[in-house]
Amino acid sequence: IEKDLLNSLQAMFIPILILLAVGMMVGVWMLSGTIPIIVYYGLLLIEPSIFLFVACIACCLMSIMSGTSWGTIGTIGVAFMGVSLGLGIPLHYTAGAIVVGAIFGDKMSPLSDTTVMAAAVSDVKLVDHIKHMLYTTVPGFIISLILYLVIGFQFSGQIADENISNILSTLDSHFNLNPLLILPPIILLIMIYKNKPTLPVFGVGIILGCLLAAIFQGKGPAEIAAALNNGFTGSTEVEIVDNMLQRGGLSSMLGTVALLIAAAIFGSPLRTAGVIDIILQSIQKLAKTGKTMMLSNLSLHSLFFIITGSYYVTFAVLGPMMKSMYDQYGLHRKNFSRTLEDTGTALAPLIPWSVTGAFIAQTLGVPTGEYALFAPMLYLGIVFAIIYILTGFGISKVSPTKIETNKNPSQTTDLV
Repeated sequence: IEKDLLNSLQAMFIPILILLAVGMMVGVWMLSGTIPIIVYYGLLLIEPSIFLFVACIACCLMSIMSGTSWGTIGTIGVAFMGVSLGLGIPLHYTAGAIVVGAIFGDKMSPLSDTTVMAAAVSDVKLVDHIKHMLYTTVPGFIISLILYLVIGFQFSGQIADENISNILSTLDSHFNLNPLLILPPIILLIMIYKNKPTLPVFGVGIILGCLLAAIFQGKGPAEIAAALNNGFTGSTEVEIVDNMLQRGGLSSMLGTVALLIAAAIFGSPLRTAGVIDIILQSIQKLAKTGKTMMLSNLSLHSLFFIITGSYYVTFAVLGPMMKSMYDQYGLHRKNFSRTLEDTGTALAPLIPWSVTGAFIAQTLGVPTGEYALFAPMLYLGIVFAIIYILTGFGISKVSPTKIETNKNPSQTTDLV
């Protein structure tokens, strides 16, 4: 048990460092004005006919840059709901657009704790995991955007919303919104696309944030250090803006770090006692091919998530149990990490009793059943996942020499 526990904790060490780096980067990006300027220019683009489209894109950008769908929904998502009221646009339309944008950004963001956790429990490189999710996530996202454009054609008029004006004026008065502040996320996305190591990439992001905070916002070493540790804590005296900005910091990630450690502690005795082997053997009796195995895992994780309502629980419990099955069928584990997010992160807003579903319904004031139909990306990801499993498109395999170790993703081949 002790040996398995130490091995599990060792495997979690890099993801823990990534989470801590993410917390520091979000905090200093708030302080430097990098995230505020993205929100500012996103809000300036609003016109009635493209309101739903812009709301989705703006939430997507903020969620990608901040790594939090909850933070996006609870800040500019609430602001967009106010605009929707002023324009006479049904709230369930707007709620659907907000949720799709926030969840898409959450899945695609290397700053997201669920994205990091899904990759970690599957023993997959973070960049490989994000790229592989594009297959199931982008088609549904594009279909959602087309839907919002079609719906938006019926609306016209001028926007005169006090919430938006208040946010814009507050951001403008409290930050030096120089266009150069957009450089850090652009540089990081380029580095990530070029497969640079994750920790050094985040280190570059932190350093850039510190420099921009000093140059453009006039912050001193003490304020920058405080943002790295505790996140942005400044007050604008405007509640909705403070709720938007006051987040990040190393300390904000300690709860998620504890979850990763708990997952290691919980999973090790199960593996040592043979519980995992029994579950795997049961699935293998039913799954005679790689296709049936992947369909079984997709169905099992969906069912387990619907019952528990928490992807933190399902990722931690089922992740260590199922990932090795993909080696046996010559399939890359990133197929599994993608399944976790398609049936966990994306499914969460559709389950009323899940933590995420309850949060969204309460925050936006729209019941889950009313906005679900107007958030097609959330369920289309599962549909496309099943299609890919049956056809083999977008399914990544590993070479025979990779099946035992699965440590060098560079030797993989994609069936695309």
